[in-house]
Amino acid sequence: MSEQPKKALFILGGLDDQDLSWIINRGKTQVIPPGETLIYEGRTISALYIVLKGVLSVSISPNGERELAKLYEGEVVGEISFIDNRPPLATVKAIEESLVLMVPRYELIAQLHRNAGFASRFYQGICLCLASRMRGTVRRLGYQVQDHYLEEVEEDTNELNESKQDFLELAEAKFNWLVHSLKTAESNHHSRNS
Repeated sequence: MSEQPKKALFILGGLDDQDLSWIINRGKTQVIPPGETLIYEGRTISALYIVLKGVLSVSISPNGERELAKLYEGEVVGEISFIDNRPPLATVKAIEESLVLMVPRYELIAQLHRNAGFASRFYQGICLCLASRMRGTVRRLGYQVQDHYLEEVEEDTNELNESKQDFLELAEAKFNWLVHSLKTAESNHHSRNS
């Protein structure tokens, strides 16, 4: 994965093994062919997605005329609509054949209501994910910040970097385990059906 932390890592990093097993058991892998739309701007979505492989384009306007971003392995799709229960503001389309893990919204909501520990860990991950996205947006917009404030933030950041790095390494290991577990489950399913 790239140097930039992927959004799924923020969510997966805080989940325990039982949480990950639940996601694997409830989630369904879905192949998205090149050019196919996964999420339409303005249309309600019924799942949260984790990109396992491939490249997706995020664009706005009905015809997808303005690309905002590209999403790669380890990204989360649909988290904002999951939180605020409103239709997405962008369209997400596969640029190349992609594989996503689709976790149905109704099952995820039921699990969040049933299991307070899972809910706490999941929502903390979503908050970290959205905070990271917000920081990136602020940087891209180029808001000017006073130099002395930047120096203070840099000092605080250096102290947290080691802890953050440990968290992200654990999260990446969990993501890799999730992908491996899904491949193993799919392979076992195919061998039973042969």
